Amino acid sequence: MAHEKNHDYHILAPSAWPFLGALGAFVMLFGAVLWMHQMGPWMFIVGALLVVYVMYGWWSEVVYEGNHGDHTPVVRIGLRYGFIMFIMSEVMFFSAWFWTFFKHAMYPGGTGESAVYSVWPPQGIVTFDPWHLPIINTLILLCSGAAATWAHHALVHENNRKDLVNGLILAMCLGALFTVFQAYEYSEAAFGFAGNIYGASFFMATGFHGAHVIIGTIFLGVCLIRAIKGDFTPDEHVGFEAAAWYWHFVDVVWLFLFAAIYIWGSA
Repeated sequence: MAHEKNHDYHILAPSAWPFLGALGAFVMLFGAVLWMHQMGPWMFIVGALLVVYVMYGWWSEVVYEGNHGDHTPVVRIGLRYGFIMFIMSEVMFFSAWFWTFFKHAMYPGGTGESAVYSVWPPQGIVTFDPWHLPIINTLILLCSGAAATWAHHALVHENNRKDLVNGLILAMCLGALFTVFQAYEYSEAAFGFAGNIYGASFFMATGFHGAHVIIGTIFLGVCLIRAIKGDFTPDEHVGFEAAAWYWHFVDVVWLFLFAAIYIWGSA
């Protein structure tokens, strides 16, 4: 009786996951620096694999805890607050890419040999037509977000598991199609990453967004597997809710990228 739980909080046992996650992130970052200095990608790959392993192991434990009654209403609120803070950090991350793009677009500067950079986009840069493939990709991503919302509505308001699964499948397929079209667009680019600030800003902003689309697609895929296995109820579905929030964040960021980089940036 002395150890009887009389509160709604989940007291976690000591875990090595936070330390391993930090170690993997450090190794991956250090390996990325070495890779950029032509010393090979191997340390980066080791760090990335360690991060993926930590993600799989740690989140597997979180799923197990949720399926065995540890995620009380109080715990679920904490998980939601934590994910909201993560989304806020992602907003700041993308703000940096928007900042550098706007800065160089509004104050290109340059004299003499740098006169090519005194206009925006720089002379010789052939930008993408936003009303061809970019607008198609925009519609694809918005439809994917609508499919994720359909799946969420089917679970929460109707407890309709068939529509939950179908909505997740549709959202995943559209997300994968977006990635395919983005890769095709990159292959057709008339400018490269190196040698000009426009290309560097364009590929960093859209490339990191593309990475988030891939991560979000995997996130939805994990939710699909869990839904097929019978996880999630109308009251307990924090994992799926986080995936839906993340996917809508990816949608919103793309709308800003489309408006700022593709439309305004190519004018």
